[in-house]
Amino acid sequence: MSAPKPAALPRSRMTPERIGELYDAVLELLADVGYEALTIDAVAARARTSKMTLYRQWGGKTELVASALRHIGPIPGDEFDTGTLRGDLVALATRGAGEQRDVGVFRAMNEAASREPVLHQVLRELIFEPTQRAFQAAVARAVARGELVADAPAIEFTTYMVMGAITTFATIEDRQPDQEFIVRYIDAAVLPALGACR
Repeated sequence: MSAPKPAALPRSRMTPERIGELYDAVLELLADVGYEALTIDAVAARARTSKMTLYRQWGGKTELVASALRHIGPIPGDEFDTGTLRGDLVALATRGAGEQRDVGVFRAMNEAASREPVLHQVLRELIFEPTQRAFQAAVARAVARGELVADAPAIEFTTYMVMGAITTFATIEDRQPDQEFIVRYIDAAVLPALGACR
């Protein structure tokens, strides 16, 4: 699939800076109250603009939230090359670990995506597919270095093992796992499953 297109600025008298401020307000509200409780009224109040402006430019909540997410752009991934599989997995799993707003936004969107196809597609473009590519690249480098055998049965499950644990931890504990937990999990569960040499 081709890379997602940058978010198009709506036709408006708003400057790009002002639109960026409005998108920040949307993302802050998403992290604070979740998608279901987010309203156009609340966005208008936080962004100090009118509801009519928001409806006129974006049409409704779903389109506004999708535009705000696309404004962020896809998550990074290709630069995580530490020279070892263990280092790559830890780096990928802990990126953005301290960004509480981003954690809240992701949780809100993950819940909403099952009911809103537009938002599910945005998550695929900006998070799921880049994450999968980044983990696949890390595994390919490990195979090339001789850390993994190419036909290791668990290789295809690498992304799900790492990201599934993070999502499950956040759901159960109501917080993101810290780096110490992630490192212990990767050492105890992921690397042995992959048959990796440490």
